[in-house]
Amino acid sequence: MIIAVDGPAASGKGTIARALAKHYHLPHLDTGLLYRAVALNVLRLELDPEIEADGFAACDFDESLLADPALRGDEIGKTASIVSAHPLVRTALLHRQRRFANQPGGAILDGRDIGTVIAPNADAKLFIKATPQIRAKRRHAELRAQGSTVSLDKVLADIRARDLRDTGRAAAPLLMADDANLLDTSFLSIESAVQRAIELVEAKRRARPA
Repeated sequence: MIIAVDGPAASGKGTIARALAKHYHLPHLDTGLLYRAVALNVLRLELDPEIEADGFAACDFDESLLADPALRGDEIGKTASIVSAHPLVRTALLHRQRRFANQPGGAILDGRDIGTVIAPNADAKLFIKATPQIRAKRRHAELRAQGSTVSLDKVLADIRARDLRDTGRAAAPLLMADDANLLDTSFLSIESAVQRAIELVEAKRRARPA
């Protein structure tokens, strides 16, 4: 079983995908980490994330980089949003993601284009959303817990800028697949959102031909 979980930043898709992976005992890939790894590589190599060739040059990284705590930084997230808009970067990471999705037994992947590009034939597709204000509050709380003093207004502006880049890019823009189920987590607890996600996946499983 392949489950695709898509949505914008801080919508809750990662939390839901991890919970689904635990519930169904399936391997999980946060595909955003791949783009964060490229971003970290770009910065460490002193390249320019706005230049497509530089982003492509940073795609050749070792798997061990995915465990680097530096990937979780807010600056890396912003840079990842920039490099992920480059078609060459997305193409370079496409095979790695599809290989993970198509492993024996299945997998769960979360990102921006799983249901539309990476695994268009996924058995279940969820599109997780929440209002920009709610998402900004969530991200702001995370950053404050890490010791950041960034303002909520700045986080909200960054969220909106990232949404524009994600939905407006030419290569694999963020959009909901036609056959995906929408899950709005704006006013749901984590437990309620996860339970609803499981219900949606189970409904898809019941509807599948024997």
